[in-house]
Amino acid sequence: MTTILSKIKDQQIKGRKSLAILIDPESSSTKQIAQLVRLAIDAHVDYFFVGGSTVDYTDMERVLTQLETLTEIPVIIFPGSPNQLSNKADALLYLSLISGRNPELLIGKQVESVAFLRKSSLEVIPTGYLLIDGGTQSTVAYVSNTQPIPHDGTDIALATSLAGQYLGLQLIYLEAGSGAKWPVSADMIRSIKNELSVPLIVGGGIRTPEKARTAVEAGADIIVVGNILEKDPNLIIDLSIAVHSTKTLQS
Repeated sequence: MTTILSKIKDQQIKGRKSLAILIDPESSSTKQIAQLVRLAIDAHVDYFFVGGSTVDYTDMERVLTQLETLTEIPVIIFPGSPNQLSNKADALLYLSLISGRNPELLIGKQVESVAFLRKSSLEVIPTGYLLIDGGTQSTVAYVSNTQPIPHDGTDIALATSLAGQYLGLQLIYLEAGSGAKWPVSADMIRSIKNELSVPLIVGGGIRTPEKARTAVEAGADIIVVGNILEKDPNLIIDLSIAVHSTKTLQS
């Protein structure tokens, strides 16, 4: 059976870029999600990520149940805590916040989740999660009690990403944070991509097709877009065109 991780890696090898729509259950109504799903299907969106820093179980179940009913696009949990886990999704980004030094987010919460996961049908994808300064304090930084890597801290981000890869993490996720003033820089993405062998996810501050194109040209394998679609869901079409029509520029 083809797993989501193997699909992501296959797309990486072929140089095909992917678009993921991040849904925060706390700020997404049933009507909004239905509209997002219709647009996402038309735009050939690759994945839905669902989760948030402070989302509770009830909201997660509501959104996952709706997505399960409306679409066959893979649904991946992007968890803020173990209480956001559910078998109604296809996979879980098993995040370790490797840019911080909070032991609860490096391994503590993961240990708490094992009682659920050992009996779960979820595909578990080990993912190194790095917070990058996006010009404002993100909810993730506040809740996790960690400092983001500086926007121009390319050497730190590169070393951290490679350390995650050497530890066996299967994906690396660079996150500028919800409401970021600016996205992860193209220079940082490019520098990391040039030395990384696992797929690279980039999110936060990507509000236009141009910014999405810049990120995939620099080397991002998956672009994650969330907040801006709450204001303008029709932007999905242009974002999808920008991501899916772009190839990584050779350095």
